[in-house]
Amino acid sequence: MQKFNQHFSILILLMLLFVQGCSLKNTNQVANPDPDKSIIDLAHKSGLAIDPSSIKGSDRVKNSDDSWQYLISLFAIPEIDDALIEKQLNWYLAHPKYIETIQTRAEPYLYNIIKQVEEKGLPGEFALLPAVESGFKAHVYSRAKASGLWQFIPSTGRLYGLDQNWWYDGRRDVYASTEAATSYLKKLGGVFDNDWLLALASYNAGMGTVGRAIKRNAANNKATDFWSLSLPRETKNYVPRLLALAKIFANAEQYGISLKTQTHKPTFMAIDIGSQLELSKAAQLSNTTVDELFHLNPGLSRGYTPPQGPHRLLIPIDNAELFKKNLAALPVDQRVQWQRHKIKTGENLGAIARRYKTRINAIREVNHLPNNNIRAGAYLLIPVSRKQAGENPFYQASTAKIPSHKSNYRVKAGDSLWGIARKLGLHSKDIAQWNKIGLNNTLSLGQTLVIRPPIKQTASKQSISYTVRSGDSLYAISEKFNVSVADLRKWNASTLGKYLKPGQTLTVKSSQPAT
Repeated sequence: MQKFNQHFSILILLMLLFVQGCSLKNTNQVANPDPDKSIIDLAHKSGLAIDPSSIKGSDRVKNSDDSWQYLISLFAIPEIDDALIEKQLNWYLAHPKYIETIQTRAEPYLYNIIKQVEEKGLPGEFALLPAVESGFKAHVYSRAKASGLWQFIPSTGRLYGLDQNWWYDGRRDVYASTEAATSYLKKLGGVFDNDWLLALASYNAGMGTVGRAIKRNAANNKATDFWSLSLPRETKNYVPRLLALAKIFANAEQYGISLKTQTHKPTFMAIDIGSQLELSKAAQLSNTTVDELFHLNPGLSRGYTPPQGPHRLLIPIDNAELFKKNLAALPVDQRVQWQRHKIKTGENLGAIARRYKTRINAIREVNHLPNNNIRAGAYLLIPVSRKQAGENPFYQASTAKIPSHKSNYRVKAGDSLWGIARKLGLHSKDIAQWNKIGLNNTLSLGQTLVIRPPIKQTASKQSISYTVRSGDSLYAISEKFNVSVADLRKWNASTLGKYLKPGQTLTVKSSQPAT
């Protein structure tokens, strides 16, 4: 019966549209070119309940092979005129470079995000949420300890299966975090009867905060929609920020905004690798670089996939079949390179971990040790990357000398545009522009690239509260945050005793998060 009523409502609205179209034609006005939007708008004006996802009139756009146009065809939240939305819209229009930047950053992840949003039955606007949360930066870390494209805090991340350990942070895993975020948003939609604005508000402020606001209004016989609730200022701006961005994308030409063209097809393949694999070996098997793999797999914090999983790698789509073929032929004992360490009398795990610049927990995990007890004469396997820079480049301080004047760079074996840019502290887009080449162009061995000095930027450091864990030392913590032991002592002079104690809180001022 509900489905019949839905179809009957649409039939009535189509008749209204026909009458409205005739009226507009007689008065020389231009009818709305989007029939879906007209139906939705008339539904709201007429008080009829229409599920936007049930309207399929935009197939001509939905079948588009351009990702951004395809995404726009999935938009389902009716446009609203509100001062807060207008304020956010004006900010975006005053910063057109930002609109361009988020489109570029989204390119590797966009197809997968759209796919997950569509499969969960979410409004297409939700695919733009990473622009609001993180600016489509997979490695961004907030003061609230949120991380990744979707800015999961540690507790919510763990609740949705995003592991966080020395090897890996699932919140930065663009594949796992997108699955988790869309599942979370779908759950929130169910909690609030598919009121997507309340779901969005809850994603930002939490279900409890929004639920209590609804109860307060209901108790006072007030409306309980998003616009009527008393919510934190951040949340009151958060929802309009997404709606404003969606409005700009949906009406880009009207606002003078240029949308990029991106072929609507996968850019990577998620491949089950079965067990731990060294990233430098994966790069060889897939004919890519370690930097490229880290760019697609920013959840990895080391030069290896985690020993306990997830045993999955995102591989560029054009290299995926080659990788699968070569991986199948690779002997298991060649997947990782281990250093065999014979334990000497008087040694402990802390000293061994410092020697190899690793963590006690990492050694225990690899060697299946139930505790920190070891005995002299026994052997330990220590993971040692073939590349000295075996950790995620997003979190390493660049030791390369940033050019201060125009110079030339000669392409070496294994170089990629993205890798050269990271090495020199530049942006690959800038290098491509200076040399009038495409971002995906293949570089030739010995090719000369023009390099110009970058605009100087000051890295911002944030004050982080770090809780000391069992086995920690000042040296290990300094390595974790890329700061000096002397600075750690200075920042914590009033609280630092002779020994560190598990549970003790330290202040760390760093531009990079703990892993």
